[in-house]
Amino acid sequence: MIWSLAPAMLLSAAGQVPTGKPEEAGMSTERLQRIHQAVQRHIDAGAISGAVTLVARHGKIVHFQAHGLMDLESKKSMTTDAIFRIASMTKPITGVAVMMMVEEGKIRLNDPVSRFIPEFKDTKVAVPRDSITPRPSGQRSGDPDFYLAPAFREITIRDLLTHTSGLISGGIGAREAAKSTPKTPTDTLASYVPRLGSVALDFQPGTQWAYSGAAGPEVLGRIVEIVSGQPYDRFLQTRIFEPLGMKDTFFYPPDDRRPRLVTLYDKSPNGLRKSANQDGFSSKTFFGAGGGLMSTAEDYLQLAQMLSNGGKLNGHVLLSPRTVQLMAANHVGDMFNGKLGRPAHGMGYGLLMGVIEDSVASGLRVSTGSFGWDGAYGTQAWIDPTEKMVTIIMIQTQVTPVQRDFENAVMQAIVE
Repeated sequence: MIWSLAPAMLLSAAGQVPTGKPEEAGMSTERLQRIHQAVQRHIDAGAISGAVTLVARHGKIVHFQAHGLMDLESKKSMTTDAIFRIASMTKPITGVAVMMMVEEGKIRLNDPVSRFIPEFKDTKVAVPRDSITPRPSGQRSGDPDFYLAPAFREITIRDLLTHTSGLISGGIGAREAAKSTPKTPTDTLASYVPRLGSVALDFQPGTQWAYSGAAGPEVLGRIVEIVSGQPYDRFLQTRIFEPLGMKDTFFYPPDDRRPRLVTLYDKSPNGLRKSANQDGFSSKTFFGAGGGLMSTAEDYLQLAQMLSNGGKLNGHVLLSPRTVQLMAANHVGDMFNGKLGRPAHGMGYGLLMGVIEDSVASGLRVSTGSFGWDGAYGTQAWIDPTEKMVTIIMIQTQVTPVQRDFENAVMQAIVE
């Protein structure tokens, strides 16, 4: 389904961001058509099944288009209200939730996690044994190749927000946690997160940047539950989604929404293959604050536009402008550059979102100062303060060139 870019294009009743003519927002209608051309090339190549793209500038939607198919087998056309598994695009939402609690004085960024979850009081760090001393003569091959050292300090809320905690971040501690602290189908944040306090950290807190893709945000989600007195899904629903008019964002798809859920595909030597687990990180009981949400492009725009507006949307103030600026600032120096396949230069990391410090050095076609994040299945959102613009692309197969081509097509359509 392709929506016209003319003013007659209407949003659903839940949407808060209005539609406008591209030329009134300094963009070219003709040049915006190159977004479809760029996406269609990847569809024709068999790299993705379909996509939804959205661009808003100066507070108005100037491009909103569906491309390709929702499902290859049934040949069901993509629609603009299609629902996508947004995976790690959940993280900026968790960042907003945490900062709302910071603004209310219930959390401080430098608070130790143990203030809320006592099990994190005496954390240890997994240190490779060979980094200090060779393996002792006669040591059995099955003996541990690491030892536990006390953490120099406790991990803090800021560490979790910036992925500098070392909690299940891909190192030795993460490997051992998979054996000793598995997540069970019956777990909730309340039952699972305290067990993470016994997990050895992968490095001393604050000394490195390494992605704690699930555990770090899950701890934050549990802390929001504790200080707000609400289950995490209920907090998001009442404090963020309802005020912003996000009617199609949830941790598990209701039955009446399933027909709008885009099929998830994996890449294979023989083309796209339907993923075995279509619900991904979704759960009715475990609210994955790092990657569990599903949403639509229109819904996610409401959150992104709120951030672009400095924390407010249509009379609803979720955050102050100073807090949004804090979230979008680089908190980790040069530690993020080159991580997770990102450029070696020009990037930083804020509070659960990436930051473009230098667009030229990064080689990305987004403005310096832009911030946002993407998801494991190819979804991505950028908030661009320089251009007063929000850009969103939703796909369900991780194909990074699609994101780069989308960014280029958007930027070349700006004519003033």
